[in-house]
Amino acid sequence: MHSSSILFKKSVIRYTVGGMGSQLLLCFHGYGETGQSFHFLENYIGHQYKIITIDLPYHGNTKWEEGMHFEIDDLIQIIETLFQKENINGQNFTLVGYSMGGRIALSLLQYLSSRIGRLILIAPDGLKINFWYWLSTQTRIGNTLFAATIHNPRIFLILLHWVNRIGFVNQSIYKFVNHFLHDKMKRKQLYLRWTCFRKYKPDLKKIKKIIAERSIPIHLLYGIHDRIITPARGEDFRKHIESHCTIELVNSGHQLLQENNAAAIVQYLTV
Repeated sequence: MHSSSILFKKSVIRYTVGGMGSQLLLCFHGYGETGQSFHFLENYIGHQYKIITIDLPYHGNTKWEEGMHFEIDDLIQIIETLFQKENINGQNFTLVGYSMGGRIALSLLQYLSSRIGRLILIAPDGLKINFWYWLSTQTRIGNTLFAATIHNPRIFLILLHWVNRIGFVNQSIYKFVNHFLHDKMKRKQLYLRWTCFRKYKPDLKKIKKIIAERSIPIHLLYGIHDRIITPARGEDFRKHIESHCTIELVNSGHQLLQENNAAAIVQYLTV
């Protein structure tokens, strides 16, 4: 894999390219990760695909200078600029999204469906509305409270401790929130990232219609032990598009994007 960058407005978008295949694979990473998370795929499908990964805003080596503004049109422009630089403009591609990157991929499918030949979603966000994310990013009062909590999380952490003790929050979510709110830098990153990606809200009804009309194959991969994003979300999404959508469960938690799961991931990229 080799790294490069493109300019977008005032920002510098970092991306990597690997593989020497004739097919194109565009990958979107999860929260707090980078495009490097997909690099191991080159060892398995590099002969078949050219693999492109993008460091999303406020992640990796991308220098994002556009504040909280990141629209789907911005992402499309970034992709088009990147493809032009790599001399692959106009080519159809396979789309892969992991966790938060799944929500990005689903959103992109609504606008570039004519160019997307296959969709692979790994423990994807976006198939169910998370109430706390909605409250924190889609409402003015919620975002104000979110910002206040980021600045001073003490009261929220005390409340979280008690609701966890009485069983209103599962242990995985409790550990996840504690991990981010106890560290000042991680709290700041959480606010920037959650707020920046607030416009990526997949219209699942529209997406399922597109999948059915265009016969786009979609594969969902989940970890059996995942308590952050559960397989039940995928089962609900699959209803009425069963002939186009498959689901597989592997012996893993949420951290599915690892080389020990390579076989489960690449089998749907090599058919």
